Amino acid sequence: MQFPLTPSLSIREVPWSNPVGADLRRAQQAELDARFGGIDHDPAPPTEADTAVFVIAYERSSGQPLGCGGLRRLDESTAEVKRIYVLPYARGSGVATTVLSALEFRARAAGYRVITAEAGSAQSDGRKFYEHAGYTLVPNFGPYTGLPHSTCYAKVIEPGLRSTALSTSFPGTGKSRRISPDAF
Repeated sequence: MQFPLTPSLSIREVPWSNPVGADLRRAQQAELDARFGGIDHDPAPPTEADTAVFVIAYERSSGQPLGCGGLRRLDESTAEVKRIYVLPYARGSGVATTVLSALEFRARAAGYRVITAEAGSAQSDGRKFYEHAGYTLVPNFGPYTGLPHSTCYAKVIEPGLRSTALSTSFPGTGKSRRISPDAF
């Protein structure tokens, strides 16, 4: 499934095993390891078995991958945003916002009512991103319970987006765009 959210980006839903997605996740993990000073993955990264949706953002004109993100199913009404990552040279251009919008759209379509997210203590950019996107600080949940380096968020969404339009904004530009669900 493709999500045509911006004139310059193409968002494609792909299997977790997609090689481009695997390359982007490895780049993200290397960056996280450098930020956190090690390779301790507590909790364990998501796997294909627990990933409900995985998307890759491509630059439309060149076909180059710019970022990715996924949803991990927590229960029948809750999904967790995982692995939102944008290549360093494309940051600040709206790629992450577009990926998150596509994930939220898919979560609604799948009937999820709540989307959660986690950002580590060394990820002030990630925490600001979720707060700007309307996520609210919540007590650490699931595998993050008791982890002092984790900050957790949640956002209540309405399932079944078919009757409303998706709105996406482009940080720093003052621009936004409403997309009809029929465009998907």
